[in-house]
Amino acid sequence: MASQIPDQKRIGMVSLGCPKALVDSERILTRLRADGYAMSPDYAGADVVLVNTCGFLDSAKEESLEAIGEAIAENGRVIVTGCMGDEAELIRERYPKVLAVTGAHQYEDVVEAVHEAAPPSQGPFIDLVPQPTDQMVKLTPRHYSYLKISEGCNHSCAFCIIPDLRGKLASRRIDAVLREAEKLVAAGTRELLVISQDTSAYGVDTRHESKPWKGREPRAHMTDLARELGQLDTGSGTPPWVRLHYVYPYPHVDQVIPLMAEGLLTPYLDIPFQHASPRVLKTMRRPANEAKVLKRLADWRAICPEIAIRSSFVVGFPGETEEDFAYLLEWLEEAQLDRVGAFRFEPVEGAAANALPDPVPEEVKEERFARVMALTERISAAKLAAKVGTTLPVIIDEVGEPDEDGDIGATGRSQADAPEIDGQVFLRNVPVTLAAGDIVPVEVEDADAHDLFGVVAARK
Repeated sequence: MASQIPDQKRIGMVSLGCPKALVDSERILTRLRADGYAMSPDYAGADVVLVNTCGFLDSAKEESLEAIGEAIAENGRVIVTGCMGDEAELIRERYPKVLAVTGAHQYEDVVEAVHEAAPPSQGPFIDLVPQPTDQMVKLTPRHYSYLKISEGCNHSCAFCIIPDLRGKLASRRIDAVLREAEKLVAAGTRELLVISQDTSAYGVDTRHESKPWKGREPRAHMTDLARELGQLDTGSGTPPWVRLHYVYPYPHVDQVIPLMAEGLLTPYLDIPFQHASPRVLKTMRRPANEAKVLKRLADWRAICPEIAIRSSFVVGFPGETEEDFAYLLEWLEEAQLDRVGAFRFEPVEGAAANALPDPVPEEVKEERFARVMALTERISAAKLAAKVGTTLPVIIDEVGEPDEDGDIGATGRSQADAPEIDGQVFLRNVPVTLAAGDIVPVEVEDADAHDLFGVVAARK
């Protein structure tokens, strides 16, 4: 009687939190696939479910706990990892049936826990077959990828516990980062989103160690990395879009703006300003040089007029007065940032800000949040309206099905729009040959406060 080869063990994954956690999930799944596991798209088909948690805010912790509970209810065999892994006692108290709990980016511990819960061996027929180790599992669409260049952070912001969750700055070797980027581009990535806790600090911990690469010796430094990424080739003689996130405005950030003007970098910077009032910034334990920042923004725009600046701000931080908030609004009016996100201050267990005096009442937080969003929406609407009548490069994210008239719509993003967090470009009547990942010129026909509307420009 012929032997039957056992089915592969299957892993389910629930990934919560920021893009950095998503990259962790991709790395865990890549390791598990190399060990012979298959991926399950649902709870029912999984031998074990991994929940990669977020522990940055109390609301995020509650969302993580709810996700763990759902996984236990639907499957029953659950392993927890991620930022909330440091609170194993809380997790086990709520869900004693959890099989294992590991912390953020503890890949070996997660893999070991999976091996114990669902041993990978499928018999000698499978074990003798070499498993692929150089193809990463991606949880994003094929045409864009997150490229994580470091772990941890050396800052001690009063509202943040990231250094406690993920440790101090630990930069990856630049040749390893570039090798990963090269493989992603070769596999179809057309947009690289560079992420870390502090992209500007890349390489500080390794004294900006250099490594051989393509006959050059780039340093582990943001500017060297940006220059090298801009020299990758998507196969059409053009570089991928390279988008920098979580960039603290250190002086050397000025050096990447000319690279944007040259077309090596996407003209986009994600800078976490958090506030503008010098008094609030001091209380937050963040640099307070808001006047100098305004001058630098003007200089950057003079060098690269297309540059888009995104940032996020906290309203209702303990001790924030109406005068502080008015200062922020005035600063935003002058800064004219392209994309802005705002957050109401929320205490995080273990953060120094929790002990600060003069908490802002919830109703005041809500009122200030509404005011800052109204201002930034007005600025965004004016900036997008100015793009009507222009032609912009757009990367396609999704192509729809033909409607009753045979017209096909599509959704994409301009260079001013990062996936998931910024606006979109909605296209009408696109060519039937258009596909996700294509980068096409688009004539902008209309705009609202957040998005653009247009049509693929005719080839000249």
